[in-house]
Amino acid sequence: MPAADYIATIGIECHVQLKTKTKLFAAVNADSRGAKPNTNVSPICFGLPGVLPVLNEQAVNLAILAGIALNAEIAHVSSFDRKNYFYPDLPKGYQITQFAQPIVGKGTVEVPLGDKTFNVGITRAHLEEDAGKLIHPDGKDYSLVDLNRAGTPLLEIVSEPDMHTPEEARAFARELYHLMRYASVSDVDLYHGNMRFDVNVSLAKPDQKELGTRSETKNLNSFKSVERAVAYEIKRQSELLDKGQVIVQETRGWDDVKQKTTSQRSKEEAHDYRYFPEPDLPPVVLDADRVEAAKQTMPKLPKEIRSELQAAGISKNTTEVLIDYPGLIQKIQTEQIAGAEGSHLKRIADWLVNVIIATFKESKNLDIDDASSYLQAGGQLLELSRIVEAGTISASAAKTILAESFTDWHDAKALVERSGLAQQSDSAELESIVQQVLADNPKPVADVKAGEAKAIGFLVGQVMAKTSGRANPQMVNQILRKMLEQ
Repeated sequence: MPAADYIATIGIECHVQLKTKTKLFAAVNADSRGAKPNTNVSPICFGLPGVLPVLNEQAVNLAILAGIALNAEIAHVSSFDRKNYFYPDLPKGYQITQFAQPIVGKGTVEVPLGDKTFNVGITRAHLEEDAGKLIHPDGKDYSLVDLNRAGTPLLEIVSEPDMHTPEEARAFARELYHLMRYASVSDVDLYHGNMRFDVNVSLAKPDQKELGTRSETKNLNSFKSVERAVAYEIKRQSELLDKGQVIVQETRGWDDVKQKTTSQRSKEEAHDYRYFPEPDLPPVVLDADRVEAAKQTMPKLPKEIRSELQAAGISKNTTEVLIDYPGLIQKIQTEQIAGAEGSHLKRIADWLVNVIIATFKESKNLDIDDASSYLQAGGQLLELSRIVEAGTISASAAKTILAESFTDWHDAKALVERSGLAQQSDSAELESIVQQVLADNPKPVADVKAGEAKAIGFLVGQVMAKTSGRANPQMVNQILRKMLEQ
């Protein structure tokens, strides 16, 4: 049977590195991007005898915010457990995590996909410490251990198996990314592994009551790799089933160069880890007031922002592009712009997507994450839009001004004056130019009078050429029609 004749069931586990200054149980730097190996460490990270973990309260606060963003239950009482396994990057032989009583319970994420949305259930989200990192030097027969990452605080978000296509898996991963970013829970730096996805895929025939045996592809760090890994697994598993072979429950890795998954090890079951309660940490007890206070600090999340932008007439496609850039979203949600008429909002959204974002993407010297620092108060964008509305400059001239000036932004009116692109709107001067154009182009004039309306476009173009594109198009049209009727 081809892949299309099987039903794929997909679940995702997402590891989110929480944005704390120090590690989950040790008072050392949690951000090791660019740090030398084994410099952000302590006796706790090395698992030395006699050391005791101390819970980072900020990690708890961020886990609460994440749970709220996931529209999930926040546990009144949660606790830590020891997950026992041996691996060189885990010196003490166990990982402190949450198993029996996670801090975040069931929730729901509404995921946009094209013109529709679908819901993905959240099974749980629990706090845990990260392990270290193994480094495998090229051409060597040994591996090195870097424990800088050991103990950094993670929130593992576990979804229900509610997805059935690679596109849905990608959309869910992207929405988790936005939720954690907008809630200020994590830096969500995919390149440095601040957010990593494990995808579980199984296939079953349409009449099959039970789910098929699943594979888990681990440590995916982009939305594209999530989508492609799921697509590959669906193809791989369907081909094996067609041959009458059995799907092995295993952990697999994604080879981005070969665009395929590869087997790593057989998948462990929960009992293989020998979980038992962490004896050195007391339960985490949260009262309702603390959770409610966290809700009051929650910034606007993507769902609310989408609703506001689309209510203002901004298209879904433009909205989804803007959602990727919170700094720019803030520009069109400032007090100055939020109360403006819809035409201004749509124009400004168009500028942000088609001028500012486009310019950043074209330039290797600019960082889109710093875009908001290049633009001053959003009110200047509104002022530029009003200048366009008044006919002082054309829409294309405004884009030129914005593209050339937003890294050195000044008062909008001053920029227009400095640009020399203000539209020529002196009626007497334009009438003189139009008269000359009519005199120089007798045939198009005759064509217009004979009923060929398209010829008037040629005449408008001639006027624009004589004014270097600065003539007010509306005024040119009015003057042309008036003179042609005489």
